[in-house]
Amino acid sequence: MKHILQSLIAALMVLALTSQVAVRDSSLVPETPGPQEDTSKLSADSPFIVYTFAIKDNIAAPTWRITQEAMDEADAMGARLVILHLNTYGGEVSAADSIRTKLLNARMPVWVFIDDNAASAGALIAIACDSIYMKPGGKIGAATVVNQTGEQVPDKYQSYMRATMRATAEAHGKDTIITGSDTLLVWHRDPAIAEAMVDPRLYVAGISDTGQVLTFTTSEAILNGYCEGSAESMEEVIAKLGIEEYELRSYTPSPMDKVIGFLINPLVSGVLIMIIIGGIYFELQSPGIGFPLGAAIVAALLYFAPLYLEGMAENWELILFIVGIILIMVEIFAIPGFGVAGVAGIIAVITGLTLSLVDNVVFEDPEFTGEGLGLLLRSLSLVLVAMLLGLITSLWTTRKLLTSTTFSKLSLRSEQRTEDGFIGVDTQQKSLVGETGIAHTVLRPSGHVMIHNKIYDAKSEYGFIEKGAAIKVVRYETGQVYVTKA
Repeated sequence: MKHILQSLIAALMVLALTSQVAVRDSSLVPETPGPQEDTSKLSADSPFIVYTFAIKDNIAAPTWRITQEAMDEADAMGARLVILHLNTYGGEVSAADSIRTKLLNARMPVWVFIDDNAASAGALIAIACDSIYMKPGGKIGAATVVNQTGEQVPDKYQSYMRATMRATAEAHGKDTIITGSDTLLVWHRDPAIAEAMVDPRLYVAGISDTGQVLTFTTSEAILNGYCEGSAESMEEVIAKLGIEEYELRSYTPSPMDKVIGFLINPLVSGVLIMIIIGGIYFELQSPGIGFPLGAAIVAALLYFAPLYLEGMAENWELILFIVGIILIMVEIFAIPGFGVAGVAGIIAVITGLTLSLVDNVVFEDPEFTGEGLGLLLRSLSLVLVAMLLGLITSLWTTRKLLTSTTFSKLSLRSEQRTEDGFIGVDTQQKSLVGETGIAHTVLRPSGHVMIHNKIYDAKSEYGFIEKGAAIKVVRYETGQVYVTKA
């Protein structure tokens, strides 16, 4: 009897809350809906909280982080409904898949308002929501997996996306339609349509032809069960609740979220890599100055810290970068020439910087290999270009800055007279400009050269010069001979 009473009470609570949460137009609610709110967490007099958050950028790891924070905040405050404001052309499938899983497993209903675009990975997120509303003129679909150049990847990778789209549509269950003596079970969202948004070879009778990836307009989506209605704004979507008294709360990114979002921008990441590499190289060229190395350290912290907080950079990737720097330093200052340690160090630095930009989840499932390879190549290109620009900038800065009037103020400029005991420097070496010879020692960048069988102190103008290499004197400045490879 006790169990029966508990069941009756639970049923009455579900009935009361359903009448409070559901849209008054019963046609908007499927007979087999997606995950609904856990009534055990709500009291009968709990305020009706509508929680909103937005996805309006390229879908990537930061988008997944925002979704987690927003959904967790909505759950903590006991929100009865979450409305996602969506406008995106897509992005990374791995991040979108994590977001759609979070939405499907939400305890409360999740609606989405498509403000113009829900393309590619955005379509996957939209289909995961319990109800879809679209702005007139909006679009949803075109979820084919493509590489960085916009070309379709092989079918091996399309297969995973087809299955993901199909499974997401199936998660919303079926509608029971009774016509006379016939009872039909019809998918609330037809999985075949979801697949056709990925694969242009699929044919859906009366909806799509083969050879074209399926994309719906607002009216087409409503007609085919992929949109519950049109709306001009978020306020109009909320009005469809039919509830007069509710509390509207929205996700607001914290200052830290904004800083992280700024720092992981590819352009900013590229600039930080330039500072890291350029600063280290500048310090090696002109040891003892200090601030280039300090700038490189700060840039490295700003580069890795947000990626680590986003879950993209792993501990071993950071360690790999540090080991690479150590190997390069050992090669330069402890081992003559440039060999295995130096090459290994450069590879380790490039690998650490590159893999930190890629969420490792894309490599966990073989089906994500296509996307993972594309992200890896894009990240590698960013790192290599930034490193090259960093080296070029450092070389130019070293040459210009150290000889500038402003920078010379940092050095000792007092007059040293012979009557005070100072000895003049023989300027005969100035006549060596234009002469050729060989490197008597390795120049890293300082060393000795032999010109006309005489040994002189010299400094490499650019990079390192191996022992025995032919050299040419290009300038003489402040008592120092500068040479390049002949």
